[in-house]
Formats: sequence, C-alpha cells, structure tokens
Amino acid sequence: CFGVAPPRGQALSTAVASTHGGNMDYRGFTAGVTVYFPVFVSGALFHLGDGHAAQGDGEIVGTGIEVSMTVQFTVRVIKGWSIAWPRAEDADALMTIGNDRPLDAALQHATTEMVRWLQEDYDLPPTTAQTLLGQCVEYAVGNVYNPTYTVVCRLAKRWLPAGRRGGG
Repeated sequence: CFGVAPPRGQALSTAVASTHGGNMDYRGFTAGVTVYFPVFVSGALFHLGDGHAAQGDGEIVGTGIEVSMTVQFTVRVIKGWSIAWPRAEDADALMTIGNDRPLDAALQHATTEMVRWLQEDYDLPPTTAQTLLGQCVEYAVGNVYNPTYTVVCRLAKRWLPAGRRGGG
C-alpha cells in the first residue's frame, strides 16, 4: 500500500486504490522498480505500508503474508510531467496501473494510461500505440479484494522505439 493524497480533498481509507495509488497489492512492486504517482496536493503526502513477504495475484483472500518492513526509497518531483494514473518501470518493462471496479474499468484505465505514455514519451501515434499494445501487452491483476480492483498493463521495453523523451 503506497501512494499520495487523493484528489479533491478526499479522505479515503488506504484500502481504496485509485489515481493516487493506495492498496494496489501488485506483487511486481519489488526492489528496483520505479513508481510514479500523479500529485494532487502540495507536498504530495506520500504514504507507505502493508509489507508482504509473499502474496498471490489478486490477494484473493484479503491478505498476503504480512510482515514488518525496513525500506529505503527516494522521492523526487518530476516537474512538467503530467500523468493521470500511477506508472512504474523496471529494467525490462513499462507498467501502468488502473484501479477501479468493475475489473474491466481498471483494465481500461491502465491501458489508456499506457497509450498516453507511448504517445507522450515515445512519439507514437495513437493507432501505432494501440496496435503495439494489441500485440505485445501483458496484464496482471493486483488487488481484487478491497473496494477497488487493480490491473497492471505491462509492456516490455524491447518493443519500444529508441529515443525516449519525457518525465520518467
């Protein structure tokens, strides 16, 4: 569970995942992954918790193997980069995260955010970005236990054109 304060002054339980992050419970958020969040309030109000030693896809029984955690992380603001939903990347892939209910709405948010990322940072026209995803995308399910569901849209970097520009 990690993210920033939600938009519009909302006071949400950390169990609720949305555009701000929250309890996404995707087991691919591991060491070496860079995660990007849209910022809705001054100072972002980053939060982090709910460590898992292990967890299956979907966290279908409402819990992973819960553990305390000691972490090191860096927080920085990327000025001039605007995103609508959480994004992430590791050495091998770009990832966009959609949180909503029903599950297909979460998938649509994640996919739309990936198309935006490909257009903005890789200069791909919309139809090219959509065709690339249609052939190469992988989806993973994070949380399906809490009020909103999480879908991760993952695209291997080997499919991307050279010459990235933009924020991340």
